[in-house]
Amino acid sequence: MAAKTQPIIVIKKKGGHGGHHGGAWKVAYADFVTALMSLFIVLWLMGQSDPVKKAVAGYFNDPRGTGSLLGTTMTGTGMGIGSSTAQTTDQNQKELQELKEKLEQEIAARRDLQKLIKQIEITITPEGLRIELIEDKNGTFYQSGSAQLSPSGQELLALLAAELKTLPNQLLIEGHTDAARYSTEANYSNWELSADRANAARRLLQRDGVRSDQVTQVRGFADQMLRVKNNPYDPSNRRITILVKNQDNAARLPQLAHAAIVDDGLSGAAPGAGASPAAPRAQSTPASAPTTPAKPAAAQPAANSGFIGKLKSMLPGSNK
Repeated sequence: MAAKTQPIIVIKKKGGHGGHHGGAWKVAYADFVTALMSLFIVLWLMGQSDPVKKAVAGYFNDPRGTGSLLGTTMTGTGMGIGSSTAQTTDQNQKELQELKEKLEQEIAARRDLQKLIKQIEITITPEGLRIELIEDKNGTFYQSGSAQLSPSGQELLALLAAELKTLPNQLLIEGHTDAARYSTEANYSNWELSADRANAARRLLQRDGVRSDQVTQVRGFADQMLRVKNNPYDPSNRRITILVKNQDNAARLPQLAHAAIVDDGLSGAAPGAGASPAAPRAQSTPASAPTTPAKPAAAQPAANSGFIGKLKSMLPGSNK
């Protein structure tokens, strides 16, 4: 008698959600919390002063802080934060004003340089003292299409070096050209010409006593920073700029954005406390210390203080 064939049993399971409807809600919730935190940060920024807003914006545009070394605007980029910085800046402005007057007097006293007074512009900006040697159509300071300094240019730079070498201030040198093409040569253009002219000025200043570490940047801008924007071919667009930088701006501007965030409580410190990035590390346990049970969040108020701590306390499941 043949054995009975076992029936084939097919078990069909309906696809369903995992526990608590799966994990898709976690992604949506994380996006919501991120958007909420971004909203709070924007609201916080809207309530800050203009210097703080500029400092934060400057940090994100230039995290390394090198933007403060540019000096490419005609009016400067602004000043620091706080009354102490304003007082230091006022003192620097006074010293630069005295230097400006002294240079103008010395140039006027030199009979061979009196004819160049209209082509030498000395102004004070929030960045420092800006000295511009402006060319005319005949090429006053440089030979046409060349980085070779003329006798007048060499004499004027020697006079400037005699004063600048006595200062502790850092210097920035820029070269600018007009929009006329230098030549048909593909390997040499107004970019190279503007940089070579700025370097020629640097070499002459250092030959006459300016310290090698006093010049922090030498830049060539070609025709990208025109003096007369409505006439790119105007001869006055060809110029050399020497910026005597404010001492406080040279030291403080790369750190302004970080200082603004710390002083306004994002790190949990009191406003104006001047907390440093290393301060929170003082609470960490050294590697050589014995391992101890972790304390509840409530026993560590420093970790939950400040703006970020308030955000954490709003999340479900946090220990308030």
